[in-house]
Amino acid sequence: MDIARTITLSQPYAEVVPRVREALAGQGFGVLTEIDMTATMKQKRGADIEDFVILGACNPELAERALNIDRRVGVLLPCNVAVRAISDGRGTMVQLMNPQLLAVVTDNPDLAPIADEADRRMSAVLATLQQ
Repeated sequence: MDIARTITLSQPYAEVVPRVREALAGQGFGVLTEIDMTATMKQKRGADIEDFVILGACNPELAERALNIDRRVGVLLPCNVAVRAISDGRGTMVQLMNPQLLAVVTDNPDLAPIADEADRRMSAVLATLQQ
């Protein structure tokens, strides 16, 4: 099982990041955290990398349902969404954590319906971005 779902868009990074936020919101996900990897790598390591942000997305209803089944799911939350400029200027890559990991990693079949719902919603996010 792949840990991420990936799409590449032709639009520039600065245009894609707000579209990702909108697409997540359209599926009931809020962005709880934002890590500017470009700035962090520069500050902590002196490294220059492409524009790169990690958004910690959470759907409160799905999170609550999952946590009520297995509190260990907390280490997998929020669902990370990585957005980064393609270094040669060809567009932007969007990668979403594969929601099926919730059920697979915990080996808890009760989480499967929640993982399926999160997967459906995250697939809709990617579909929206590809329009």
